[in-house]
Amino acid sequence: MKGKLVILSAPSGSGKSTIINHLLKEGLPLEFSISATSRPARGAEQDGVEYYFISPDLFREKIRQGEFLEYEEVYPNRFYGTLKSEVENKLADGKNVILDVDVAGGLNIKKRYGDQALLLFIQPPSIDELRRRLEHRGTDSPEVIQDRIAKADYELSLASQYDKVIINDDLERAKQETKSLIYNYLTHKI
Repeated sequence: MKGKLVILSAPSGSGKSTIINHLLKEGLPLEFSISATSRPARGAEQDGVEYYFISPDLFREKIRQGEFLEYEEVYPNRFYGTLKSEVENKLADGKNVILDVDVAGGLNIKKRYGDQALLLFIQPPSIDELRRRLEHRGTDSPEVIQDRIAKADYELSLASQYDKVIINDDLERAKQETKSLIYNYLTHKI
């Protein structure tokens, strides 16, 4: 039997990665889809674990060959994307796949897979709270935070196109709501 897709998308700082890490520890029958990137590995990151690290030229060649379900050039020569082979091989083996992709990428994957994919949007309680979270992380410059906020405004306008929206105003509740939606989807209850 073919597996199913669970796609989580959110503006940066909404808690999506935290929720996905929680779900993977909860024992749900999900395999994480490792994305490809053209950026260099950071710290102890390993190829095939956190990302598939490939050169910008090879990334462009894979785009030309139609090897991505979705991709984005975030900055010049800095690509991120989901390889078709990464997802298709797992689905063919009957495994359920969870994807962490940007909002536009999630919509594109849903168009391709239809009912075989559950599309979940993790929404911050407000733009002000999102800004506070991004500033509190301390990983981005004020300019990068402003760019992320501007992108979040656009991404929030697409939330209504998702199957379900989870408002992350309480992380524990958001984790449980997401887990319940996924469990019900995987067991055909929604």
